[in-house]
Amino acid sequence: MPQTPQTPAVSVVIPCHSDERWSLLVAAIASARAQTLQPAEIVVVVDHNPKLYSRIRREISGITVLENRYTKGVSGNRNTGAFHTTTEIIAFLDDDAIADPEWLSRLVAPFADENVVGTGGGINPNWLRARPAWWPDEFLWAVGGTYTGMPTETARIRNVWSASMVVRRSRFLAVGGFLTGFGKDGNRNRPEDTELCIRMARDGGHWMFVPDAVIAHAVPAGRDNMRFFLRRCYAEGRGKVQMQALNADADDLGSERDYLRRTLPRAVVRELADAGRGRGVRHALRAGAVLVGVAAAGFGAAVQVAASARPQRRALTPGVAR
Repeated sequence: MPQTPQTPAVSVVIPCHSDERWSLLVAAIASARAQTLQPAEIVVVVDHNPKLYSRIRREISGITVLENRYTKGVSGNRNTGAFHTTTEIIAFLDDDAIADPEWLSRLVAPFADENVVGTGGGINPNWLRARPAWWPDEFLWAVGGTYTGMPTETARIRNVWSASMVVRRSRFLAVGGFLTGFGKDGNRNRPEDTELCIRMARDGGHWMFVPDAVIAHAVPAGRDNMRFFLRRCYAEGRGKVQMQALNADADDLGSERDYLRRTLPRAVVRELADAGRGRGVRHALRAGAVLVGVAAAGFGAAVQVAASARPQRRALTPGVAR
């Protein structure tokens, strides 16, 4: 789809950090290039990996390649790319994701409403090995996927995920972008995308979830086992408490409470009922996984509450456009 006077120009920012994900990065860039709404610029940002930076510049043409200007981690990586762009709209796509050709056009369409500050799309987990039979649909968020309980049609939503996120540049810059030092770095997971969404919508405006703007998000070996599941749930519990502390003036955990009080109890009842009807032991295992996932997240939250009096070791600040 060519740009028209009614279609705002959009840039795509793809953060990356590891040589081991080279083939996935190449596929992500190819999917950005194949969009029906052609991006004005594709910006790949490398997180403190000079070898990878040199390889991208050497082997991939027709894109902009930058190095993270900020503290190591995906928040500074994304800010580096976003602050470089000049388009009215900025899209973020993970380096291990493949976007459907209509992904960008569908995520940009809601910006016709000037009150929309950002959008996000549906994320289908791309299991590189078989999906575990015990993994509940309600916990697909643990591998970066759209989960049961999210809207099934285009709707307003509190937050979207940065693996598939589009923002209005003016509002993104006004709040200083992602908090550097808060977010994903190695095996540490904190909800930098949720925190950004809350700040961007605080002074008016809202986010839209567009489920048919789809990406396939890779789930590699090592993220398809119970150990990862529990570690990810634990990290989510800690991260949400940290996020709430950063936004203490607002009640920002309403979505989580609804998820805990409604979505998850329904999942347990449904799975146990299916197991009782003889539909397979996997349903009982899924009910059990829901319970242990909640327990792990609750333990993580309790640990973070206990640690909250300690001073932070790293500054958590929005980036500065430059």
